Amino acid sequence: MAFVFLTDDAARDLEEICDYLNRHDLPGKRDYVLDQLTKTFDSLSENPHRGAYPKELLSLGIREYREIFFKPYRIIYRVRDEEVYVLLIADGRRDMQTLLQQRLLA
Repeated sequence: MAFVFLTDDAARDLEEICDYLNRHDLPGKRDYVLDQLTKTFDSLSENPHRGAYPKELLSLGIREYREIFFKPYRIIYRVRDEEVYVLLIADGRRDMQTLLQQRLLA
């Protein structure tokens, strides 16, 4: 079993998602999304290598990051030994190429 950690950036992403849902969506939607994302994180502790390589990074030959989905959210993470580091949680409809370059390759 691996331990899952959210980086400061990922924690900020999660907070921004929750704030957005509080302001713009139906009551209870934030709690539902937060619960589903938490279940997704928990699934990483059981099987951290299950995610695919993000296509934007794979095209650059980078295979150190993986991703899983709770649509529309993409969760980008890195596995090191028995630890999983969640680096990014973003709506997959965003410009992911630019976001990944700014966040992971800068």
